[in-house]
Amino acid sequence: MSPGFISARQLLLVVASDWTSNGAYLGRYERPGAAAPWVPAGSPLAVSLGRGGLAWGRAFLIPGISPGPIKREGDGCSPAGAFPITALFGVSAPAAGAKLPWLQATPDLKCVDDPDSWHYNRIVDRNSVDRIDWQSCEDMLRTDGRYEVGAVVGCNDDPVEPGAGSCLFLHVWEAHGAPTAGCTALARDDMIALSGWLDGARSPWLVQLPHAAYVDLREPWRLPEILA
Repeated sequence: MSPGFISARQLLLVVASDWTSNGAYLGRYERPGAAAPWVPAGSPLAVSLGRGGLAWGRAFLIPGISPGPIKREGDGCSPAGAFPITALFGVSAPAAGAKLPWLQATPDLKCVDDPDSWHYNRIVDRNSVDRIDWQSCEDMLRTDGRYEVGAVVGCNDDPVEPGAGSCLFLHVWEAHGAPTAGCTALARDDMIALSGWLDGARSPWLVQLPHAAYVDLREPWRLPEILA
């Protein structure tokens, strides 16, 4: 478990039925301090997961202790583990009261998913880089509404390992029950509300686990009970 999670005071908890689940519910929790118990902060929200289910982020692999698939580029899996929420992004001006860094989507804003690029798993303005060295990337300005508003999940970012997963977000889903390419997606209104609730001063984190791993890790990680 990352030391950063110990100081978290906002938690998004997603517990899927198993490794292959394409959907689950997201519970919101908060606490006044690191030693305090988590308390619910609203009703659970339905989410879509990757078409491949879940797979461990590399930081959570412990030989002999972490059974389950390993996250890799293009596998269609949402990351399992605990990850900071580092920024918000969207096509309009920041939502009123947004309390995380805001990335304004433009035609030049890209998230690089090419493992051979120096900018792999980074959101960059292509006008601000010395050289475009990638063959593929995610357009952060989309016309389908998926990235109308979203949040950046800090997976595979410290350090970045080529091929271990990139461009992982919370964002607006295509439709209820429609799996993603590896992100975690919500209904539009839920994502807008969530973007207003997330507060960088309270160190928000996302924890995503299949149920079996949640049972094993709940006490060591001091996780709350699942919201009904």
